[in-house]
Amino acid sequence: MDRPGDPRIPPPPASTVEHCYRHSTEPTRVHCTRCGRPICPECMIPAPVGHQCPECVQQARREFRQGPGKRIAVRSVTATKVFLVAILGVFVLEMVAAGAGSMGNGASSDRLLGLGALQPFLIADGDVWRLFTAMFLHQNLFHILFNAWALWIFGTMVERDFGAPRFVALFFVTGFLASATSYAFGPDAAVGVGASGAIFGVFGAFVAYNYRRRHLALAAANLRWATTLLLINVLFAFSFGRIDWRAH
Repeated sequence: MDRPGDPRIPPPPASTVEHCYRHSTEPTRVHCTRCGRPICPECMIPAPVGHQCPECVQQARREFRQGPGKRIAVRSVTATKVFLVAILGVFVLEMVAAGAGSMGNGASSDRLLGLGALQPFLIADGDVWRLFTAMFLHQNLFHILFNAWALWIFGTMVERDFGAPRFVALFFVTGFLASATSYAFGPDAAVGVGASGAIFGVFGAFVAYNYRRRHLALAAANLRWATTLLLINVLFAFSFGRIDWRAH
């Protein structure tokens, strides 16, 4: 019989060992059942199902003290939802300005340029702000619906895992870099709009987060799903001439 500590017993693979999010030197295989973060015995707080981390327990207590109505209000306001309201609201303004008949085909390039779309000629002349405003404009109904769906799915998960401040920074930085890439390497007269670059940045963070946790069944499933979506997006980007693949 092998004795505890017997050198013949192989240690668990290093890739299967995580460390507590509060105590980086403490290895653990237990996760908070509410947020999924790894927690060590010192941070484990018994819950109706499994264990929760101190932050989730404190959040639940605050929600309980505030009452049901306030709890719903606090939990309903997220950065992801603010971004969704912003891009959907701007699209409604686009359609109002362009006329009801433009819903399917979208606003014209001239109208989009007037609202802040990206065009290398104009940016070279000093309209640097277009690198940001173009993120909140969309070409047509399909464009806005697809991006809104992707932002809702991946933004919700990344904001939960990374926190709202880092999620907001990630959205703007990757969106700016996508616009800058389109400006630097795209056709000079091209008109570019859409939050796709920022959403791909959020998507990349989602993939990286799950890749680090790929030994977990849920993370491995997320990676397979993300790979399928990535292949579909690559196919779309190179199949339709109007999609700026550089910004993706």
